Amino acid sequence: MIDVGYLNQLVLIFIGSILINNIVLSRSLGICPFIGVSKQIDTAMGMGIAVTFVITVSSVVTHVVHNALLVTLKIEYMQTIAFILVIATLVQLIEMVIQKTSPTLYSALGVYLPLITTNCAVLGVAIMNIDNDYDLLETLVNGLGVSLGFTLAIVLFAGIRERLELSDIPENLKGFPLALITAGLMSVAFMGFQGLIR
Repeated sequence: MIDVGYLNQLVLIFIGSILINNIVLSRSLGICPFIGVSKQIDTAMGMGIAVTFVITVSSVVTHVVHNALLVTLKIEYMQTIAFILVIATLVQLIEMVIQKTSPTLYSALGVYLPLITTNCAVLGVAIMNIDNDYDLLETLVNGLGVSLGFTLAIVLFAGIRERLELSDIPENLKGFPLALITAGLMSVAFMGFQGLIR
């Protein structure tokens, strides 16, 4: 039976990683796919699902690799290399699955799908889990929360960008400049969640 205090801790980790410490809007990690794949809601949702799978599974696997292998062999300094190998393997797996099941999504994600391997958000979450000394369940909850926070941010951003395409915008602000302004405003809006959990 799970202790109520421990369950509260898991809920706080989950909500905090989605809203308060959003990986993109609060910690500025994973900006490349956030800006690059957020022109349409469909592709943003596909990227969000792919990142959710990779972050959640890689969080658990890297936790096990760190504690069972790196700590046991006293080679913790190899953490980054080991984590990148785990992440690259998972990305290759999901790339093959998406290519077989949804070729249109695969072509829409383009170069950003293999770039999940070097997405600093994925590696950052794995390292943060170790730095925060989370146990396996806390690591799973944090990985799921962070990835859902990434998905929430990218889908909201894509929805805003789709609506902005229909708006009358000065020519010099169209495209990337407006995307950066919008991302900044979203980040400021998410700062409103800072006092949610004390």
